[in-house]
Amino acid sequence: MALAGSDSMDEGKGETFLLKAIKIGGVVALYWFISITMVFLNNYLLDSKDLDAPLFVTFYQCLVTVGLCYGMHLLSHLCPGVIDFPSVKFDLKVCRDVLPLSIVFIGMITFNNLCLKHVGVAFYTVGRSLSTVFNVLLSYVILKQTTSFYAILCCGIILGGFWLGVDQEGVAGSLSWTGVFFGVLASACVSLNAIFTKRVMPAVDGNIWKLSFYNNINACILFLPLILVFGEVGHLVHFSRLGDPTFWGMMTLGGVFGFAIGYVTGLQIKFTSPLTHNVSGTAKACAQTVIAVVYNQSSKSFLWWTSNLMVLGGSSAYTWVKGMEMKKVHIPQDESKEKLLGEKSDAGV
Repeated sequence: MALAGSDSMDEGKGETFLLKAIKIGGVVALYWFISITMVFLNNYLLDSKDLDAPLFVTFYQCLVTVGLCYGMHLLSHLCPGVIDFPSVKFDLKVCRDVLPLSIVFIGMITFNNLCLKHVGVAFYTVGRSLSTVFNVLLSYVILKQTTSFYAILCCGIILGGFWLGVDQEGVAGSLSWTGVFFGVLASACVSLNAIFTKRVMPAVDGNIWKLSFYNNINACILFLPLILVFGEVGHLVHFSRLGDPTFWGMMTLGGVFGFAIGYVTGLQIKFTSPLTHNVSGTAKACAQTVIAVVYNQSSKSFLWWTSNLMVLGGSSAYTWVKGMEMKKVHIPQDESKEKLLGEKSDAGV
């Protein structure tokens, strides 16, 4: 079982072109399926009129991720030749070291879900489109890293698409400024998450699965007082479907897909490349938007679609520009993978 963070694969050697193409196509299709399904599933859970408790929904998904990490750890000991998963024994010191990232992580997934709750799937791509812009800005402010003119030009295209999208949502009468606000905050947290991730990686021996385990443990603990402060306990007490197995099944499925996105992301990178992964993520976002519009039987204006194309085109161009810049300076493969992944995090996410 291939997991993110493992060594590069050698299976491609000796394979026919057709077999390799089928494998790559299957991996990309799996990534698209998991990612798009996760977004629609979260939208379904968060858009419930009966339960207004987005923090609890997010807390439960983090809890499922912790359980799955520990379950995979046990299975790796029972089936060492089949499943490869790192040891995830609880360590209080590691939890403290990861805590700064966990605070940013909580903001990222909470604001992301709140954005999805208020704007829906169709506008979600535009509402959450400023991650790249914040990545450039915060990298300069925090890491003192400068950005090329062409990369800044790509960010300008993304910003233009964002503002045009907001304008067109307003014209259509479906604009939620609350959703836009949460989308901007989520974008900022995605960028901060990439920066803080690099800082705390040594605490978990550079293993992304250990980081996920400790990150979600901290998140579960920190979410509890937030759920109390924001009065979601009252909503849960009066929720009519609290004993409904279907509801809990959907909630658990959301957590499973949240865990699975980390696996399929790593799988897609290994079978393709970080650059191809980012391009695939952009294309997936486009397909996700089209599916949402068709599913909701919405009618969108030419300028509305133009805003989406500007956001997706600017993001793709930025990824291409950064890839070309890395080739010019001959960054080693492992380091370039880390940098490209940091440039554009998929929040699903």
